[in-house]
Amino acid sequence: MSLRFAIDVLPEDDGGGYYVIVPALPGCHSQGRTIEEAMKNAKEAIALHVKSLKKQGELIPQKER
Repeated sequence: MSLRFAIDVLPEDDGGGYYVIVPALPGCHSQGRTIEEAMKNAKEAIALHVKSLKKQGELIPQKER
């Protein structure tokens, strides 16, 4: 099963990198020094978040608009 989630990439206030949030997964966020690193870290955070939701028997969002 392949899931896709929209992410928001925001520059850090101090200019030291980027902050990423996943609106469909409250509490799922990450960061990185570059956009590429932030997106890579976001993919890892999403995978761990979804794994945690499954373990807890929670519903996984299937489609985001």
